[in-house]
Amino acid sequence: MIFPSFKRATLFALPAAAAISQSTTQSASTESIPTKPMDQGPLVTSWSGATASVLVNGTLSTFTAQYTLPASIDYGANLLPNVEDPEAKVAQSVCPGYKASNVEHNQYGFTATLNLAGQACNVYGTDVDVLNLTVAYQSAHRLAVEITPAHITAENASWYILPSEQVYKPQQGVPDEATEDIDLQFVWSNDPTFNFAVLRKSTGDVLFSTEGTVLVFEDQFVEFVSELPENYNLYGLGERLHGIRLGDNLTATMFAADNGNPIDLNLYGTHPFYLDTRYYEKDPETSALTLLTGNASANASYISYSHGVYLRNAHGQEPILNAGNITWRTLGGNIDLYFFDGPNQAEVTKQYQNGAIGLPAMQQYWTFGYHQCRWGYKNWTMMQDVVDNFAKFGIPLETIWNDIDYMFQYRDFENDPNTFPYDQGEKFIDGLHANGQHYVTIVDSAIYIPNPDNATDAYSIYTDGHDMDVFMKNPDGTEYIGAVWPGFTVFPDWHAANATEWWTQSLKTWREKVQVDGIWIDMSEVSSFCVGSCGTGSLHLNPVHPPFHLPGEPGSIDYGYPEGFNVTNATEAAVASSMSAAQASSNLAEQGTSTTTSSPYLRTTPTAGVRNVDHPPYVINNQLGDLAVHAVAPNATHVDGVQEYDVHNLFGYEILNATYLALEQTIQGKRPFIIGRSTFAGAGQFAGHWGGDNYATWESMLFSIPQALDFSLFGIPMFGADTCGFSGNSDEELCNRWMQLSAFFTFYRNHNTLGDNSQEPYIWSSVIDASKKAMAIRYSLLPYMYTLFESAHKTGSTVLRAMAWEFPNDPTLVDANRQFMLGPSLLITPVLLPLVTSVNGVFPGSKDGVVWYDWYNQSAVTATPGANVTMDAPLGHINVHIRGGSVLPQQEAGLTTTECRNSPWSVIAALSASGTATGSLYIDDGESIIQNATLNVDFTAENSRLYASARGLWQEKNALANITVLGVQDAPRNVSLNGMALMSGVNYNATSKVLKVTGLQNATASGAWAKDWVLEW
Repeated sequence: MIFPSFKRATLFALPAAAAISQSTTQSASTESIPTKPMDQGPLVTSWSGATASVLVNGTLSTFTAQYTLPASIDYGANLLPNVEDPEAKVAQSVCPGYKASNVEHNQYGFTATLNLAGQACNVYGTDVDVLNLTVAYQSAHRLAVEITPAHITAENASWYILPSEQVYKPQQGVPDEATEDIDLQFVWSNDPTFNFAVLRKSTGDVLFSTEGTVLVFEDQFVEFVSELPENYNLYGLGERLHGIRLGDNLTATMFAADNGNPIDLNLYGTHPFYLDTRYYEKDPETSALTLLTGNASANASYISYSHGVYLRNAHGQEPILNAGNITWRTLGGNIDLYFFDGPNQAEVTKQYQNGAIGLPAMQQYWTFGYHQCRWGYKNWTMMQDVVDNFAKFGIPLETIWNDIDYMFQYRDFENDPNTFPYDQGEKFIDGLHANGQHYVTIVDSAIYIPNPDNATDAYSIYTDGHDMDVFMKNPDGTEYIGAVWPGFTVFPDWHAANATEWWTQSLKTWREKVQVDGIWIDMSEVSSFCVGSCGTGSLHLNPVHPPFHLPGEPGSIDYGYPEGFNVTNATEAAVASSMSAAQASSNLAEQGTSTTTSSPYLRTTPTAGVRNVDHPPYVINNQLGDLAVHAVAPNATHVDGVQEYDVHNLFGYEILNATYLALEQTIQGKRPFIIGRSTFAGAGQFAGHWGGDNYATWESMLFSIPQALDFSLFGIPMFGADTCGFSGNSDEELCNRWMQLSAFFTFYRNHNTLGDNSQEPYIWSSVIDASKKAMAIRYSLLPYMYTLFESAHKTGSTVLRAMAWEFPNDPTLVDANRQFMLGPSLLITPVLLPLVTSVNGVFPGSKDGVVWYDWYNQSAVTATPGANVTMDAPLGHINVHIRGGSVLPQQEAGLTTTECRNSPWSVIAALSASGTATGSLYIDDGESIIQNATLNVDFTAENSRLYASARGLWQEKNALANITVLGVQDAPRNVSLNGMALMSGVNYNATSKVLKVTGLQNATASGAWAKDWVLEW
């Protein structure tokens, strides 16, 4: 049984050391307890009666574990998604569209008025009579198309237009000749109603066209349709688990949801952006291009063009991918479209980030080390044991994390004084820092609200925020009170003027006691365990227990294991299966016989001029159904009157922004390190992302690859999955393979849930060996990874790359996501299936003469172009190949990044078929926001020479130790460094064609890059 997908549910339990007295069972009136809107019964179902007193910051506080919330408190209305509703109205059939008039040209483009072309259809809201159209060529590569209600007044202000102060809005560039060179052309027509198209001028290809469709623009429903070619190749439209290439039968709903990682459904973040790549067969005689709509031919030559489309709209929405078009629907807002001309993925991604959503934050060097986490590290002693075990087995450990275990009653910015006291924490963290290691904790998105009947239930984080008026409200102006881990909670209102100040001061005050090095933001969709303001009138019950089964409790023991476990561990699997069956039988007996009735589907009829934000007439295919389920309800109200309906998808973005600003002030001068769960376009400016609540299954491991590649497109290059799986019991084989795969992601963390088996890499001997082997590669390549990341930060380039993007003229790679590339130079081919000792993979570019070298034996691979190659992959081995033409800077692997940075340098030059190679290296202090000195090193190999030239003021003291050149076809007669013959340390392998030069420390004692050098052979 897989642990229920609701995140981190823990039984409210008082620490044994805290229990001073126990009271007898009490009775409590439930008259003030609200019932569900659909009258699903009382809020409270159980009473434990246990009380405890504990000394918190010198004050004796008493807490009572009172009530368990019923599961029904998180049930919503029975909604049938529009895409599955046979009675759903088809807007394209009944709506009149618009006519354009009053066209006025300007230096950027033109404006026009769009008037409703017939009788209003009001199909899922109230039609807008008059719209404004603005078309602007904003830069040499970006075209903007905006359609907005013409008259927004106080009476019709329900049309929420996303302000630039909240999410960056691309600005008009300075008009110059470059804008005239944009490879995009906008054309429009009023036949029969307003429609438009965006063309690529250089090829005449229609990139986007609404011809033959009507524009629908209502206060709660916007729809536009664009034609797509047959067998199109779209990427993006996240966040969801899906293959990297989006198929033509997908409803790509975007509504931030806290509910595990189901396949093909909306997850935690919202990224309304797609990349469209089209392949053309090139006629060898005429060079004419023909769009490829079927399978590629092995003998043909192809060229591709890519473009990007971004809809700057934060409402709940769902692009629907059909066989011949994309139908884009939103629950409000405006049409704020941006087109990027590419012409390849690399350029589209740069154009999208640089000028449209913002470039990703630069990370500190240490963040690329290995991170270990667990929901279940119960105290500082257990944390120290974990750190000691990594050292004992010689496994690198950079950072150890705490999940919500460290909190006092699961309250933000407050440690449990019994299990995680501040004085012991100071000693523990000081020890980490002295050893070059780091400490990161989780911070949740909801704030506990104290029980007003308990004078000792003090919580200054809430009272300070309340006094500063920084929490979301109900429509009547009272505080909106949901339920999360600590019980009834309030939620920060990031529209409030004082919210970031309150958040900053809360973090700063807490960090004076706990020297955290980074923050992990969770539950930021924003999540709530009940529908509506369920705590209103019931705060005397606080703290309350979450309304669902908890991991490790009787009746909710996790007996799930990965596929293949029944073969490798047959006896244990049989016992687990038997116990799982017994548990299921026991749970069924406890439930008894019950009669259930299904309520009819709720279908909302639009009312002219009135928005139904709780149950909008158009029902998106939200994985949780009702928009209020497991989330703050849509009618929650912000200080500026904006309803949560309009900005739900932005909470994660806003809390990351606030946390970034808070860390800037709290850990001054250093780059903030933040990992967040819910994201929106542009969140990469503040934070990285992890893949959320995945499972200890081979399927989850596989899907981590396309998920990582998606976030490369979305401008969030710092990405990793919960290695070995979050929910479910991992096993030796899965964890072995996964620890090696994740070693080549940018963010590398192992994390699992309370109640499941431990899965630290030292648990199994083979995983120890596999982890150390992969980590040795990763840590030696940290200079390469850091250089890639600096380029992403400066230019918007990608770090993790799909083969289709790196080899854009090979249409056979369009949906390849079982292999991936780390930068341009490394090809990773992981094992993604159980019980196998080999893996198949392709070597892209072989048709064009690209040479690939095996990382381990450093010899060139013999590969047939386009063919799957079977590679040995015994347990503990991951296939890594270096692309010919690459130069990779390295340092020695160590147990921490500090050790690595203080070690000698090496260089690997993997020659192309023509004997050339290039590469680069970026060095700075690894932590500061503003650098006093940096260094850039360029490498070039040609004509049997490898050159290194540096520029910058950073003084790198570590010497150069070794140079390895792959693909040296003939044994060199002489090898020299800067013209001086090397009399020792030179080795050439005639079989592998590898030249190794070692022992260069004396020749480079002043520093590897202190002066330019050339190696000649």
